Amino acid sequence: MQYCAFLRGVNVKGTNMKMAEVCKVFNDAGMENVSSVLASGNIIFSSDKNISDLKTILEKAMSEYFNYEAFLFVKTAEETELYWTKNPFDKNEEFHTYAFVGRENVENILMNEFENASKSENEKAEIVNNIFYWQVSKGNTLDSSFGKVLGKKSLKDQFTSRNINTFEKILKKI
Repeated sequence: MQYCAFLRGVNVKGTNMKMAEVCKVFNDAGMENVSSVLASGNIIFSSDKNISDLKTILEKAMSEYFNYEAFLFVKTAEETELYWTKNPFDKNEEFHTYAFVGRENVENILMNEFENASKSENEKAEIVNNIFYWQVSKGNTLDSSFGKVLGKKSLKDQFTSRNINTFEKILKKI
């Protein structure tokens, strides 16, 4: 079965890794047909293992090889496609749209955080198909109060986010 793993915290805040090395770690952990999309930790691979086992196996392999606390989220090719096709926001060059990949029910935690955060003009969020989507005007991603919430240490093992365009690029390789 084909999967996509979304790694959290790759090539940000001093956690630097080359995608070729990440692919090698996945190969060494028994994954097949491994390839990466962009440098932000999106790894496409095949495996016969159970999806819940994959998370454990791959986090352990990544943590040991790169000597850091790895967090990743594994989705099937079909689930990955939904992130792109269920996007509720129209394409707009003045905004960034993000989709969040994470643990079950994380979308409700994120919506609660979003509702409690002060918003910039036209900043919005929606949950579609149990996926949390966030749209923010370009240049405000890190300045928005919700953007700051995303870095909370208490949430580090709960989710990772990707620009919606990343999903389009992944789907072209799946």
